[in-house]
Amino acid sequence: MSPQYSTRPDTSSTTLVTMRNVHKVYQTGTIALQNVNLDIREGEFISFVGPSGCGKSTIFRIIAGLGDVSEGEVQVLGTRPDLARQQRGAVSYVFQDATLLPWRSVLDNVALPLQLRGVSEREYTREAMRVLEMVGLQEYKQALPRQLSGGMRMRVSIARALVAKPKLLLMDEPFGALDEFTRQTLQHELLSIWQQEKMTVLFITHNVFESVYLSTRIAVMTARPGRIQAMIDVPFPYPRDQNFRTQRGFSELVERVSHTLHHE
Repeated sequence: MSPQYSTRPDTSSTTLVTMRNVHKVYQTGTIALQNVNLDIREGEFISFVGPSGCGKSTIFRIIAGLGDVSEGEVQVLGTRPDLARQQRGAVSYVFQDATLLPWRSVLDNVALPLQLRGVSEREYTREAMRVLEMVGLQEYKQALPRQLSGGMRMRVSIARALVAKPKLLLMDEPFGALDEFTRQTLQHELLSIWQQEKMTVLFITHNVFESVYLSTRIAVMTARPGRIQAMIDVPFPYPRDQNFRTQRGFSELVERVSHTLHHE
């Protein structure tokens, strides 16, 4: 029998991210976020769903220390987001595009964060190969990005984010441009990596089915100005496989999230 994992972390686990009454207004006057309150505990997998332009990426940029708030308080790993970002391996970010350096091999793309940190060649090679094995690309270590499929390039991007062993992994719609078969394959692989590495994952998607399949909780956001309208628990155990997608509980929760989105 497959092992069962808790659907969500213990309530006594560490809170990694806290947002209190966060507002974000851009210089153009656009109100991107309004009164956002959020608590994320260690080990969670939280998906963010909502209309385009509702501020999902803005929240991620704030958590990653790549943008500031207009009002409110944010703490990441017990400190300001910009200071958390400076901690070695604390926060990693995977974008929708793989953003690989075209002149570097797969191995060198993955090893880049450790090379920039001044890690020895022996160590960064070992760590890069470790994560390439996790994503099933060890045999492509000398290939260039242009020689890879879209799904393979995304695997390399994920491996690069994992090489620093982050406590918090932010993923901004990483599977959006992939075909459905590749997407489902990477969903399954991502859950395996999450369980193995015991990290916390925040994941943006426009696909409600994907959010239910992956998550411990789902944050449903309103249209601009963005607010978190609801936090919906996904009360199903891990590991999850293709059979989970055919269960009645899965379809009922997809319907609930969709209804919440369309009636906010």
